[in-house]
Amino acid sequence: MTGIDSSGRTSPGRRPSRARRAFGAALAAAALALTAAATASPATAAPVADAPPSGGPKAPRGFVALSDVAPTILQEIRYTTPHNFVGEPVDGYRAPMCLVTRPTAEALKRAQRGLLREGYSLKVYDCYRPQRAVDHFVRWAEDVADERMKAEFYPRVEKSRLFEDGYIAEKSGHSRGSTVDLTLVKLPAKPTRPYLPGEPLRPCFAPRDQRFPDNSVDMGTGFDCFDTLSHTDDPRVTGAQRAHRDLLRSALAAEGFTNLPEEWWHFTHRPELFPDTYFDFPVERRSLPGGHRH
Repeated sequence: MTGIDSSGRTSPGRRPSRARRAFGAALAAAALALTAAATASPATAAPVADAPPSGGPKAPRGFVALSDVAPTILQEIRYTTPHNFVGEPVDGYRAPMCLVTRPTAEALKRAQRGLLREGYSLKVYDCYRPQRAVDHFVRWAEDVADERMKAEFYPRVEKSRLFEDGYIAEKSGHSRGSTVDLTLVKLPAKPTRPYLPGEPLRPCFAPRDQRFPDNSVDMGTGFDCFDTLSHTDDPRVTGAQRAHRDLLRSALAAEGFTNLPEEWWHFTHRPELFPDTYFDFPVERRSLPGGHRH
């Protein structure tokens, strides 16, 4: 979602045994293969939002591609596709990749290591978000006649109230580079089928078998669901859905992430590397310092 949030490297330790090192390597290799399979879905290869200019703003040192630091974390970057509340690829998302600050990436890598042992993987939907994307959201929200995705993402909310209710704002913590939207996937991961523009929409708060299919575990709602059922501690969320939300929150809290109470998927790593800057470089490899792998 789009509102402002209310708001290192791994320490050396005891050298693991040969058996544990082999187990860890095998587990990571398996997860990496699953990553490749899951991210090969056409859903992540949709048209990009805008054509790259010859130049433009670049990320400062301190930003990295998550895949360079934690390649086993699955990625389904929704805003490069039309399957989002706007209904079209969003300005500034030129590649389906996750850019974050290095401390955030390292913390996600540590959380992923623990979750893999329990048979789960993290999956990110959104990471760094350029200011031009936030501006796109604002323009969309001001056009109250455009409700093409209402039936899925905000069935019970009037579009004219999105600003007042806090679902849309002119600034987002995502633009600072330490905030991510993510979920859990039970391993082995299955690919998520692509969204077909124009297909019948289903409410994001409907029972899992009635929502748009997602290879994530059941969190009680889909991603970017503008509804109070998305509040992390909503009392209506019980059983396996509650257990999944708690597992995601506890795994990330152990690595320095704070959850936004209104969105079960939204987490900010603290202390933020850039706490006061809202960046506007596009999401693509060449935005990074040097434009190459780190």
